[in-house]
Amino acid sequence: IPMWKCFTYRQTWSYIAGRFFTDGGWWFYLFWAPAYFSECGYSMQTTTGKMLVFVLYLIVTIVSIGGGYLPKLFVEKRGMEPYAGRMLAMLIFAFFPLFALFAQPLQGISVWFPAIIIGLAGAGHQAWSANIYSTTGDMFPKSTIATITGIGTMAGGIGSYLINMGAGRLFDYAAAQGEAFTFFGFEGKPAGYMIIFCICAVAYILAWSIMKTLVPKHKPIIVD
Repeated sequence: IPMWKCFTYRQTWSYIAGRFFTDGGWWFYLFWAPAYFSECGYSMQTTTGKMLVFVLYLIVTIVSIGGGYLPKLFVEKRGMEPYAGRMLAMLIFAFFPLFALFAQPLQGISVWFPAIIIGLAGAGHQAWSANIYSTTGDMFPKSTIATITGIGTMAGGIGSYLINMGAGRLFDYAAAQGEAFTFFGFEGKPAGYMIIFCICAVAYILAWSIMKTLVPKHKPIIVD
């Protein structure tokens, strides 16, 4: 399928939406978690700061393994069609990032709470990512999978750029405004973090809803 023709399919836009809205969440956690812990008083030069990042990624590594197992369970044990099984698994994993809504509020109790919460949100992303890559094989012929994956990855890169650039500018603005900048009871930079956590938290539910709207049922593309 010529690249320009790929954009005429709903399935392509479904994959684009799934990557555009969600890749940024992972890259936000990847880039900003060390800075966030430093804002909490634990720089990466401290043992606690290093342990916070270690625990975060340990949770991501262990929990995200379910990303490959759950759809297999739906397909092989419950007899679901592969695309339906993957979409159901993605819906379940889309709820994991909602934990991020509690990262900033619980930070005042202990910095370990956001480390665990971000780890769970990141695990949700990795499990989601394992399945969204597979949806291309469900919807497109083998000769087109690489092209669609590339288009979706480009969309994910754009989304990641926007959220990381936007976060940096928001944090600078929030810090400069100080008490004048508020959100959900937080002031200054913490309010900025709360805004981004909220965006990352709901992005997956939004992405899944768009994907399901564009491709409600398994409908593979047939190339003549």
